[in-house]
Amino acid sequence: MEKNNIVSKNNKTYRKDASQFFIAGELCRRSLIAVITLGNCPNTDILCSNVEATKFVHIQVKTFIPGSKTCSVGIKAEINYGSNFFWILGGIPKPKQNSNFEYYIIPSSEMAQNVSTANKAWLKAPGKKGQKHNDSNVRTVHIPPYKNFISWDIAEYKNRWDLIEKTLKAQ
Repeated sequence: MEKNNIVSKNNKTYRKDASQFFIAGELCRRSLIAVITLGNCPNTDILCSNVEATKFVHIQVKTFIPGSKTCSVGIKAEINYGSNFFWILGGIPKPKQNSNFEYYIIPSSEMAQNVSTANKAWLKAPGKKGQKHNDSNVRTVHIPPYKNFISWDIAEYKNRWDLIEKTLKAQ
């Protein structure tokens, strides 16, 4: 592997790791318990609980660079993992980039429905040269102000930490 490919791969890995740590830090700042799984738990990057450890949520983190049009989430985003599962899209700026951090906290049911519907619409739509689109494992979520084939706008989920907090409230 060429040196530039190694550096590029490492930068992506570092940004992904940083995103998980920044998100876990934000959850802890909100008096929640957040543990990064370091790849040891399928479909869960962060396991989060209330202080009493009586309720848990699973969090899948995906990272993008602020200003990007999309964030890649993959085919598993079409699966509804239940009400205790959240996707957090973390916009982590490059070190010298003059951008704010961005976080979109999206319930699994919303992600699954919209990603699946958008992919089906994309498959039905002709390509730029009129060709048929071929399905793959790639799925993306458009970052505001951009919208996908079904005009799904995730802006309503920006900084919606309250969705996780409400789920973890002790009864």
